Order: sequence, then structure tokens, then C-alpha cells
Amino acid sequence: MDVAPALAYRPPRLARKSIRRTTLIWCFLAPSLAIFLLYRIVPLLWNVALSFSNWSPLRTMRWAGLDQYEDMLHDDVFWQSLWNTLIFIASAPVAIVIALGLALLVSSEIRGRDVYRTIVFISYPLMTVAVAIIWRWLFDERVGLINYVARSLDLVDRPIQFLNSFVWALPSVIVANIWQMLGFYMIILLTGLQNIPPNLYEAAAIDGANAFRRFRRITLPLLKPSLFLCIVIGMLNSFTSFDLVYVMTGGGPGRATELLVTYIYKLGFSQTRFDYAAAVTIVFFALLVAIAWMANRLSGGNAGAVEAD
Repeated sequence: MDVAPALAYRPPRLARKSIRRTTLIWCFLAPSLAIFLLYRIVPLLWNVALSFSNWSPLRTMRWAGLDQYEDMLHDDVFWQSLWNTLIFIASAPVAIVIALGLALLVSSEIRGRDVYRTIVFISYPLMTVAVAIIWRWLFDERVGLINYVARSLDLVDRPIQFLNSFVWALPSVIVANIWQMLGFYMIILLTGLQNIPPNLYEAAAIDGANAFRRFRRITLPLLKPSLFLCIVIGMLNSFTSFDLVYVMTGGGPGRATELLVTYIYKLGFSQTRFDYAAAVTIVFFALLVAIAWMANRLSGGNAGAVEAD
């Protein structure tokens, strides 16, 4: 009995086209994925391994377990930098409230509102290093403009050492950070205000609602997505404000303005304690993930609240 030879299987034309398309897509994605793995995933895994070891450029790496994290619990500088970072983050809502007031002002029918909008926004495109240099000069105790005006008006007897005082240093850096971010927050909130239908305000005015009630019942509920976006960006910006702090104060005086990011930099590049710096970086990364997770949860809640309103 003769057996017919098996025919070679050929996928349908549509399937072959799909395979070629998928292969082409992966060929285009491969360089980007390789770069991502090389510069993101590999350093992250190396950092995790380093945090569980004892290593410096002058000695070989050896396993240390949780020693670095135990040292962190007794590190006063770490807790001081964490506290300063949390204060920095808590200042973000202050900037957003001021930006909301400015957005309401420039969205109203006032003369020269485009000029005011430009003046407020001009701070954001500036490089952070330039902003730090400007404010370092403004706060300077010898040639700073703020001290000059204060002494000219007899408001103070002696110059205020803004950046060399344990009391004034951190608030001074926070003021500079707020000033830089005001324009960005204002544009986001102004966009949100312009998306609110004017007929809602007209209907509320006909019903006898005053300006405050219109703001509370219409503006705030419909502005929640924009406000939430500003809060998230503000928290992340405050959490990672390295260049502003480093140029203005370098983390001083003492540790008065030391943030986690500046502390990590000093541990790694000034003290060459790469293993301990890696452990602090892991904690820093965990806090960033926690903030992102909370932001994601709150965004869902805010979306529901807006729909309910």
C-alpha cells in the first residue's frame, strides 16, 4: 500500500504576514529595550545587591545582609534628611494654593492679564541652577536685595542670614522652589478653569449664588483633576529637588537643608560609601513607589468624586 508523502505545512498568507509584522516590530523595539535594560534594570539590580554588601573601590565585595539597613536606623543624618524631605513635600500644597489664586486672577476680566500670566510663568522655563543662583543672591546677607530693602526700610537692625541660619535656611530654599513651580501650577489650573462651562456660573448666578458659593460648588469640584495633578507633580518635584538645594546651600548649614537626594550624593561621591548610599537609595526608591501608589489610588477616588459632582 503506497503512502502519500506528507506535505510541508505552510501557514496561511494572513498568518505569515502577521508573523513578519510582529518580527519587524520586535526588531524596532529591540534597541530601545536593550538600552532600557542596560541603563535602568541592570543598575537597579546592581544597586539592590550593593545595599546588602560591604564594598568600596579599595576592597572586594562581601555579603553584609541587613547591616546597612540596621546602620540606617541609628543614623541621625538619615532621619534629619528624611524629615527635611517630608517638610519639603508638605510645602507643595502652599504653592498650589497660591497658584490657584493667581489662576483665578488671570482668568478674570482684568486689564493686562496676559502680561501677568507671562510674568508668573516665566519662572518655570528657567534652569533650576539659574533659579538657585538668583535666590542665593536675593537672600545674601551682604549684597542681597531682600536684606538691602529690609535695612533701607528700617525693618531690621542687622542683615538676616537666610542661608546660614538653622532657622531660615530650609524655609528660604522652600520659597525658591515655590517661586519656580508657581507658573507651571498656574498654567495647569488655568487650563482647568477654562474647561469649565460658563453656563454653569450663569445658572448659579440666576439662582442667587454668590461668588464664594460658585467657587465652592462649581469651581473646586470641576477643578479636582487639575488640582490632583498639581499635587502629585509637586510632591515628586519636592522629593527630588537636588540641584536647587545643592546650589543654594549644599545641604547646610550643618544638616539644616539636607534632603535624601543630597545625602545620597554625599555618601556616594564625597564619602565613597557606595554600599550605604545604595541602601539609602533603596529606601528613597521605596518612598517614591509609595507616593506613586497613593497617587494612583487617590486618582481613582477623585475621578469618582468628580463624576458624582
